[in-house]
Amino acid sequence: QVQLVESGGGLVQAGGSLRLSCAASERTFSNYPMVWFRQAPGKEREFVGSISPSGDFIYYTDSMKGRSTISRDNAKNLAYLQMNRLKPEDTAVYYCAATARGPTSTVYEYWGQGTQVTVSS
Repeated sequence: QVQLVESGGGLVQAGGSLRLSCAASERTFSNYPMVWFRQAPGKEREFVGSISPSGDFIYYTDSMKGRSTISRDNAKNLAYLQMNRLKPEDTAVYYCAATARGPTSTVYEYWGQGTQVTVSS
């Protein structure tokens, strides 16, 4: 059972940057695709981006392209979401998730507790 813990959220002014981290409890994390989601108040959960186990394939939702970088350090069981030029509409709880079901799975059985990101205007 992999446990994921996000950190790095906080309050930042528009235009600022934050780096979120996702720490995994098991070394098997290095075998799993990993995804970042976010959920703003009153809105549905939204895909932010994903990274393959090796880190060779990375995808972003359109609203985060050019402003974000997803990476991972499998030796440290860590994944990252670097966000730049933040906007108030980026305000949400950010979650990392992972799956052992393979790269084509859209079901993620491992979730972190979330970290709040608040962007002030």
